[in-house]
Amino acid sequence: MSQTKNFNLPDLGEGLPDATIVEWFVKEGDVIKLDAPLVSMETAKAVVEVPSPVSGTVLKLSGAAGDIIPTGAVLASFEIDPNLPQRADGQDTGHSHGHAPAAPNPPPLPAAAAPVPAAAEEKAERDDAGTVVGAMQSSNAVHTEQALAVGGVKAVPAVRATARKLGVDLARVRATGADGAVTMADVKQAAADGSAKLGAAQAPVAAAAYAAQAPAQVAAPVQSEARTPLSATGKPMRTQPPGVVAKGQPEPLKGVRRNMARVMADAHSKVVPTTLNDDADIHAWLPGNDVTARLVRAIVVAAQKVPAMNAWFDGDALTRTLHAQVDIGIAVDTDDGLFVPALRNADMLDARGIREGVNRLREQVEARSIAASELSGYTISLSNFGMFAGRYATPVVVPPCVAIIGAGRARHQMTPVMGGVEAHKVIPLSVTFDHRAATGGEAARFLRAMMDDLALAN
Repeated sequence: MSQTKNFNLPDLGEGLPDATIVEWFVKEGDVIKLDAPLVSMETAKAVVEVPSPVSGTVLKLSGAAGDIIPTGAVLASFEIDPNLPQRADGQDTGHSHGHAPAAPNPPPLPAAAAPVPAAAEEKAERDDAGTVVGAMQSSNAVHTEQALAVGGVKAVPAVRATARKLGVDLARVRATGADGAVTMADVKQAAADGSAKLGAAQAPVAAAAYAAQAPAQVAAPVQSEARTPLSATGKPMRTQPPGVVAKGQPEPLKGVRRNMARVMADAHSKVVPTTLNDDADIHAWLPGNDVTARLVRAIVVAAQKVPAMNAWFDGDALTRTLHAQVDIGIAVDTDDGLFVPALRNADMLDARGIREGVNRLREQVEARSIAASELSGYTISLSNFGMFAGRYATPVVVPPCVAIIGAGRARHQMTPVMGGVEAHKVIPLSVTFDHRAATGGEAARFLRAMMDDLALAN
């Protein structure tokens, strides 16, 4: 008698509640081997390739590309083939992040169901080894992300996810990577020059069919794009399939934006924020000063003078942790949402080291190759929003951090000097702090220390 098995979506890193399907590597009815790539999933921090837990025939796939699957819900069902290699009983499947004995398989869940309580309890009890971008733990070993050939095209999961978002047909992209793999740069170049638009080859056929429609039928889609369809309750409603991007129609947040919404709402409900603003006079700067490097150095100097701002605060236990090191979270804006990677040991870096570190973090974020461990654990954070626009802000403090610094757009202003006035260049600064953990005096002294350091020539 054949044996079937339901495979539930594992926790792909740090207790994330769900993940989005990027691409299935199999279809229902296919035969798959143990540990062969099953599906590519996008979480708030990574695009992760999930391997098959068994060898056998794929009976059912729960969801299509773009669907959100809750952690613990059924991802796929298999008919196990006893003639193919299987994992030994009790052997680590690699789908959890610790080394606790595997729990019995939970009963099947519908795709939209929430994770079972037992899974949450098991997660709390085990040690979390963390999920690294592009790596999955399997049989107590970590396999580095490799370019997988699907449909004759070799590309890593993050590249495939980007191609899907940009509407690029990977089969038509000129590959420049090792062994003929398509790289992130290849996809972005194809998107920029329009040389590999998804579905472009079928355009003439589609155009002919479209032209054959009556004028009245042609006019309808144009009107639907200009207006938001409303339901009987007066709320916007969805009239297109989930995988189709349509303006004016509700769509679920996914990946990074979904996590950002949760984190910001949680921070808003917990923190007691207060913001101080002032301008740092940088008139004395010599040519060649790096703005970001100077901001980071100023934060380090201020954190060493006022340790209360370089701290974590636990509002439930009412405890504070002061840090000897200064790890600065650098806000990085992307099309997918906000990332905050950590610049570790900023207090030990010179200007060149700061610039190299910031560039490395930005490149890894853009390529979605940054380790999940690098997106947490910072002791204070910086938002340099002034590189786009804006003077002052009230940046959000994300627990357990106590403070965040916002740097606005530099400008010239008239400054009184001995004998008259001069035009001095200034950088607007905003310091938001959690008033449960720091006093107004501490925040003001921190801001003063930043301003004094930024006033130096170099």
